[in-house]
Amino acid sequence: MSFKSGFATIIGRPNVGKSTLVNYLIGEKISITSPRPQTTRNSIKTIYTTDEGQIIFVDTPGIYKTKNDLDRYMVNEAYKSIEGIDIIILMFDATSSFKKQDQVIYNQIKNSSTPFLVVLNKIDKIKKKELPNVLKQYQKRIKEDIIPISSKTGRNIDSLLDRVFEKLPEGPQYFPDDMITDQIEQFIVAEMIREKTFYLLREEVPFGIAVLIEEMEERNDDIMYIRANIYVEKRSHKGIIIGKNGKMLKKIGTRARKDIEKLLQQKVYLDLWVKVEKDWREDENLLKRMGYKS
Repeated sequence: MSFKSGFATIIGRPNVGKSTLVNYLIGEKISITSPRPQTTRNSIKTIYTTDEGQIIFVDTPGIYKTKNDLDRYMVNEAYKSIEGIDIIILMFDATSSFKKQDQVIYNQIKNSSTPFLVVLNKIDKIKKKELPNVLKQYQKRIKEDIIPISSKTGRNIDSLLDRVFEKLPEGPQYFPDDMITDQIEQFIVAEMIREKTFYLLREEVPFGIAVLIEEMEERNDDIMYIRANIYVEKRSHKGIIIGKNGKMLKKIGTRARKDIEKLLQQKVYLDLWVKVEKDWREDENLLKRMGYKS
């Protein structure tokens, strides 16, 4: 039996479920998720390996109208991920109507020479009898075969994987069997902390939150010491993150530590600090330190 391998980029508007899909496929939390759009900021590679072959999924930031340097970086990351790829997975949201931005992304992809599949995600959130009509509405706009899936429950994911493998070329195994991401641990840890701020603060603090790991080392007592800065743009946002008597920051730290310990398979001492850095999304040096600039 021949071995197939290749790179598959998942692309679409913010919050359509791209990160949920890659996390489901590899059974680990690598890409962070939240109910808020624009959660993913970097293109993150996750590795799915079976006897049949190896798919390197590239989870990308959602594509939307840009406002600042960070926004432009994120959208550029998404479009750059199409270059040199073997297959594109264009994802739509079954709970949302077809948007103008969906059309823009589709036009970009259909004019490329790269094979692509179209996926309609979040079918678990609509009634079963409504699905045929939703599919029909999307097919009217893009006239493509659409694979309905649920990244959350796993419904129809096997069909998607079969279709991906059909389109992949024969090739080598790029990564070892037990490797599930190309990201360094510090990056994943920072993302886990940022995810907790999104879930716990919801709309209280705007999108301008970033996390930078300043120190990460194993101490003599076999505990991993991690010192991280949470950056915000306004002093009032700092107060919200810290909370009354430090309760919110403690809650963020407690929840993040549990995920980090699961990832690292050891005890963690998480030391969180909140820093005010006005207009950090326009600061090229800081963006580079955070990994948002090449």
